[in-house]
Amino acid sequence: MPDLRLDYPSSYAQWQSYLDSWDMNTTTPALPQPIDDKEKYFITGRNIYTTYYNIKNLESRLGKYRIRAPFNGVLTEAMVTEGTLIRSGQQLGEFIQTGTYELQVAISSEFAGFLKVGESVELKNISDAKVYTGKVSRINGKVDQASQTITTVIEVKDDNLKEGMYLTANLDAQKIENAIEINRSLLQNENQLFAVEDGKLILKTIQPVHFSDKKVVVKGLENGTVIIAQSVPGAYEGMIVKTEEQAAQEKANQTETDQSAIK
Repeated sequence: MPDLRLDYPSSYAQWQSYLDSWDMNTTTPALPQPIDDKEKYFITGRNIYTTYYNIKNLESRLGKYRIRAPFNGVLTEAMVTEGTLIRSGQQLGEFIQTGTYELQVAISSEFAGFLKVGESVELKNISDAKVYTGKVSRINGKVDQASQTITTVIEVKDDNLKEGMYLTANLDAQKIENAIEINRSLLQNENQLFAVEDGKLILKTIQPVHFSDKKVVVKGLENGTVIIAQSVPGAYEGMIVKTEEQAAQEKANQTETDQSAIK
């Protein structure tokens, strides 16, 4: 700067202003433009341009090793320390966004036509003590060949949630009126089940509309129809049975009869 002040006093002010505005916490600003070629040669002869571009090259390289997340969050896991040599593809750690989480669920492919992005989903924790509300954010366009399911991503926002918590999701895929859900073991011949009329078992023809692993949703039963709640070994049409209410009533009547006999 003393040589510049003596040889090029007209340029001294802009160079002094450049140095005064220097901030070590930011990137290096562009150099002042020389007034003429003599000043340019003077600056070049003192390796100022060479030093400047070396610094800019180092800043560019440093920027490639600085990872910025597009969200605010917390660091949950660090797998390297300062000065560690990093290889390509190495995991450095884990940084998560708090408050907003995603839950992946596998939905049967038969519901593919009913799933819609933006649909509300009810979520519960394992104990069913807390209920959360989420929405379908993404639906995979590919069906898993092994399980015949579609991966669906549900987004949920709640400050009480934590990474790694288990939740169950209830999605409203389709509304079926005048239908009930029963155990699949109660089905007979794929479209019949036993009902009780006049103390006997009879086969009722029904219409299964949806199957799951252990349950089936059926239609076609009249309101008030009494059906068996669990499989009866060796059941057949015309078999005489008693409902729990009938058995309890007969037991009560028998008790009253016994008491009357004792008197």
